[in-house]
Amino acid sequence: MKTIAIIPAYNEEKTIGSIIETLKEVPEVSDVVVVSDASTDSTVEVAGSLGAKVVELAENRGKGGAMKAGLDFTKADVILFLDADLIGLTREHVYILLDPVFQKRADMTIGVFDKGRMATDLAQKVAPYLSGQRAVKRSILEGISGIDLSRFGVEVALTRYIESADVRVEKVLLEDMSHVMKEEKLGVFKGLAARVKMYWEIVKFLVAKESLK
Repeated sequence: MKTIAIIPAYNEEKTIGSIIETLKEVPEVSDVVVVSDASTDSTVEVAGSLGAKVVELAENRGKGGAMKAGLDFTKADVILFLDADLIGLTREHVYILLDPVFQKRADMTIGVFDKGRMATDLAQKVAPYLSGQRAVKRSILEGISGIDLSRFGVEVALTRYIESADVRVEKVLLEDMSHVMKEEKLGVFKGLAARVKMYWEIVKFLVAKESLK
């Protein structure tokens, strides 16, 4: 099965490089696709210099839109989604995410941080379905409508589909891994505002989906 990694990224020049370098050490991952969601920093240049294929979006579409753009870029059988702000990603983490799908035990894996940082670990233990670290068969993704419209609610969209379809899911622990929090990237006040916006996008998506039932 051909496997590619898709990394939606918005202004992640500081962390995107190490993620690409780690993925390049995994021969099972044939390509790394970075989708720049209208980044204004050097994300595109860093990704391109390390051999990743880059999809540049002129306007910010949110995480769901960036993931859909990456999916449209490839016909690979297995998609590995990773966040662009990960800290501590290793080859072992990549294999932990991919192996259940490769071994046909699961149609999708969801990676949950463990033994990393308290704030990120706690958030994922409370709401593991919000994890952006997943390996999933393309056939599953093709059955989900509106991924590009869900913006930050994309993980919720995936979870909702799992609940309504016969999808085998395996949660896996990603030890000693975490990500840069918004408050660290943007400062306390701007970061908190960005976090509230993200949660609001998720709530809006949930309410919209409920109204369609």
